[in-house]
Amino acid sequence: MSLTLDRPAVTSDLRFHPTTALIGADVSGIDLRHELDAETVSRLRQALLKYKVLFFRDQSIDDDQQIRFTRYFGAVTPAHPVTNGLEERPEIKVNKLFGGIQEYPTFRLDADHPLRPVSRSRKGRGWHTDITFVANPAAITILRGVEIPSYGGDTVWADLEALYDGLSTPLKGFLDGLHAIHVRDDAANGLPRPPRYDGRAPGPFASLHPLVRIHPETGRKALFLSTGFIKAIDGLQPSESAALLDYLNEELSGHADYQVRFRWAPGSIAVWDNRSTSHFGPVDGPHLKEQRIVHRTTVGGDLSIGPDGFVARPLVGELFNTIS
Repeated sequence: MSLTLDRPAVTSDLRFHPTTALIGADVSGIDLRHELDAETVSRLRQALLKYKVLFFRDQSIDDDQQIRFTRYFGAVTPAHPVTNGLEERPEIKVNKLFGGIQEYPTFRLDADHPLRPVSRSRKGRGWHTDITFVANPAAITILRGVEIPSYGGDTVWADLEALYDGLSTPLKGFLDGLHAIHVRDDAANGLPRPPRYDGRAPGPFASLHPLVRIHPETGRKALFLSTGFIKAIDGLQPSESAALLDYLNEELSGHADYQVRFRWAPGSIAVWDNRSTSHFGPVDGPHLKEQRIVHRTTVGGDLSIGPDGFVARPLVGELFNTIS
């Protein structure tokens, strides 16, 4: 009786198929149920830097295989700084949407609430980069479709490097020296969270980030715009901060040529670079009629750095740790 070893899979058929002229690529010729060889991992990492979002179809993997795949991109974090992951697999964050209703109650902030975003426009809301309320947000996110509606539930990503490049030179120079306050405090918003399984506090969190960040691997500049978490721009008057954020949020939401939209299916996987993208999904969440369940893992990130040399720092709460 012979023993068969589970050796890393050689994926000579690996291909990348751009989904738009600017951002996103479909990946074929790979089976994520198996370990990957070093050459394949290197090609995936380089492709992610180039395309910013990679899409995989028909990948019948489980949570453990998703965690293994995540490790190819770096050290894995807990599911989230605020909410717990699965008790037996703390790396996995389960996002559930039931017929347009989130798994937790909704709430509204009063107009004068101190944590209400300083913005007057509804444009751009829903867009965010993952976990920017900590000073070292996740570098890379992996999201896997588990239970997907027969229609609806799409996610859209925007290229924040292209968004920055499209601005005028004088405006770029102004933004290069600005810093934004990113906040999350569920207790203050009426949704206190239980302690994390690892004993760390579930908030509050606040961090100061450059409004423009330098990608640590490519050196490219990106507008670090995470609408869902930015409270204000440091040093500006409230009206100035609101006006500038409104303009930038409208630029983020209004440029279809900077965006890619993904139609989910069971077994679909999206991998994206949080250092150069913002995303919004599900874009039609309140209108869904069927259940949507996705499992998320994230890779630990660095402190963001701006063109002026400013390094992100925590204002409230600790840095985001890694566990594997």
